[in-house]
Amino acid sequence: MFREITLGQYYAADSVVHKLDPRVKLLGTLIYIISVLMAGGLTGYFIAAIAYIIVMKISRVPFSFALRGLKSVFWIVLMTFLCNAFFYTGGTPFIKYGVISISISGIEYGISMAVRLVLLVLGSSILTLTTTPNELTYGLEKAFSFLCKVNVPVQEIALMMSIALRFIPILIEETDKIMKAQASRGTDFETGSIIKRVQNYIPIIIPLFISAFRRAGDLALAMESRCYRTGYPRTKMYPLKYNSTDGSGYTVLLIYLSLFTLLKCVLIYIGKTGFFTM
Repeated sequence: MFREITLGQYYAADSVVHKLDPRVKLLGTLIYIISVLMAGGLTGYFIAAIAYIIVMKISRVPFSFALRGLKSVFWIVLMTFLCNAFFYTGGTPFIKYGVISISISGIEYGISMAVRLVLLVLGSSILTLTTTPNELTYGLEKAFSFLCKVNVPVQEIALMMSIALRFIPILIEETDKIMKAQASRGTDFETGSIIKRVQNYIPIIIPLFISAFRRAGDLALAMESRCYRTGYPRTKMYPLKYNSTDGSGYTVLLIYLSLFTLLKCVLIYIGKTGFFTM
């Protein structure tokens, strides 16, 4: 189950998206998230989905690998749909029992929120799938370097995010090993009541925390042995530099956001802002 989590994992491939400057990909992720949040219906979600498919095709990351990450958030997506479908107050309900009110508008709104969550997860995963933790750290430092003028520790924040992303696949692998070790001793994680299954996961949590603290201590010791100190300017072996491809990337992002915003404004102006429009 834990190996299905793709967040924080890097997929090595030789593509234009992988070679883009991390600052371009950071802005692209932000613009995509904004466009998904702006969309209020199937038309907007369809455009966002097409944009995602095109980028994935160019990045040469298998769709099966990216979609695998949705399995880990399936229950969150399902609960999002059910909560919005059963407790939506707008529209005329055809089933009403206490606080539960089911209507066509509520079902449409639940589908809209579920699709939005799926697109946000998929769109955000492109950044980590095509960007190494080191590149992401350098990109964050460069993109938010202006905040250093107001004493914001940008370098330390970027370092913490990089370490967190590096630890995600490590902890997933460690969890998988511990679960297999416990299963070989007779622990059953698949059957029984919910309370029983939660209790079976307790023997995993303690060794996982011990392993995480041990790895964190080893990492801190390794950084200190290399004389790492916070607050000091650091040089890069490969400094980030824009090229013509990055300029084209910015242009494409600007066109995408402009067209999406224009379509949103047109649909609002003509009064078509329902679920099946935008």
